[in-house]
Amino acid sequence: MDMRNSEDRIRSGTRDLGRFNTPVLVCGGAYSNLEALQALIATARQLAIPPARIIHTGDAIAYCADPCETAKLLQDAGVHAIQGNVEESLAASLPNCGCGFNEDSLCDQLAHEWFSYADARTGIELRRWMGALPLHLTFEMSGLRVRTVHGSVQEINRFMFASHPMSDFDAEFTHAAADVIVAGHSGIPFTRHVGNRVWHNPGSLGIPANDGTPRAWYSVLTPQEDGIRIDHHSLDYDHERAKAKMVDAGVCTEYAQALSNGLWPSLDILPEAEKIATGVPLDLSKSFFCANRTAVAE
Repeated sequence: MDMRNSEDRIRSGTRDLGRFNTPVLVCGGAYSNLEALQALIATARQLAIPPARIIHTGDAIAYCADPCETAKLLQDAGVHAIQGNVEESLAASLPNCGCGFNEDSLCDQLAHEWFSYADARTGIELRRWMGALPLHLTFEMSGLRVRTVHGSVQEINRFMFASHPMSDFDAEFTHAAADVIVAGHSGIPFTRHVGNRVWHNPGSLGIPANDGTPRAWYSVLTPQEDGIRIDHHSLDYDHERAKAKMVDAGVCTEYAQALSNGLWPSLDILPEAEKIATGVPLDLSKSFFCANRTAVAE
């Protein structure tokens, strides 16, 4: 395992937020998409969820046109945030995003383009802020332990998708000390039951979910007497403005198109099941539930 993801480093880089008795909003990478992050903060305000109950799962900076503005808004808003692989790379002035793409794949080629754009615009103060962010956040809700990670529990840049075998999720939970794992990085929202535990990905803000729609995604975790209710929500925002800014800046025109057509320019990272679902609008209207131990015992 990469030393950057060692258990000692993760343990020292975990921050506990205590107990939440009211709803918590979680979201995936803002990806330099200022318009999407602004829309999310406005939506949270309408839901009466303050920044102290919002968690961002990493990669504030990536594909889109406003890396500094997006990261600074996240910082100034007081939202809880963890390091994604991009924060880790920028904080350490590494030569690439550390996304985990296969070398010379189209995803990797495009990443060199947007990372160079972001790297040239990110100043020292933002890099220091990113480097000080925790790797994981934990909290308690309804008697359950929740752990927020970027890619997976052990690897910051591991892609976890709904179609992965149960053994992959089981292996992650053995290192989690948690009943619910909230993860980002993979970009497609899903919730999967792993025995009595739950793996949850809220999706991303900055890039659509490859479902043929321009929607962004976030989730709300709501405490119940007998556990946690998890609800996925789509988010409409001014994606055409975000796209136009990318075109004007000359950054990643392939991803600029994705903001309006909802389709990823490359499917390199996707398992076969997720590739087959390309362009099929997601329906995540049902609620998911993780029961606490008392409810399970009954």
